[in-house]
Amino acid sequence: MAHEDKGHYAAKHKGRQINETIAAKIRAFSKDNCIKCARAHKAGKELNISPSEIGVQTDLLEYRIADCQLGLFGYSDGQKRIDPDIEITPDLNEYLDKANKDGRISCLECWNIAKKLKIKKLDLGSACEQKDIRIKPCQLGAF
Repeated sequence: MAHEDKGHYAAKHKGRQINETIAAKIRAFSKDNCIKCARAHKAGKELNISPSEIGVQTDLLEYRIADCQLGLFGYSDGQKRIDPDIEITPDLNEYLDKANKDGRISCLECWNIAKKLKIKKLDLGSACEQKDIRIKPCQLGAF
């Protein structure tokens, strides 16, 4: 949900309840009702639950997710962390072309490609922006 929906994130999850064990971990990893993407993923690993469940519980708490590791959202200045001058190597271009489904690629697939090619996630996000590939869905459910 967009920043204008702040305070209404839980509406995406009608009928779901806050899990206090997960909520306690999110609270511990958060500051000012906001959890960074990397910390949310770390919380999920520590609890042995999926990023999507961390995302749901974050929404139920009406917390925001910040500092997307692909550079797409959640930065204090409201701007993306995209490098418009990113050089897309032939290997990266090939991986993105294979993973591209109707102009989209999932966040998880982006992470997998970044790991395979040993590049920064931010660089992968920049390459997707340059190639006009939308990254969706987010592992945490932010988009």
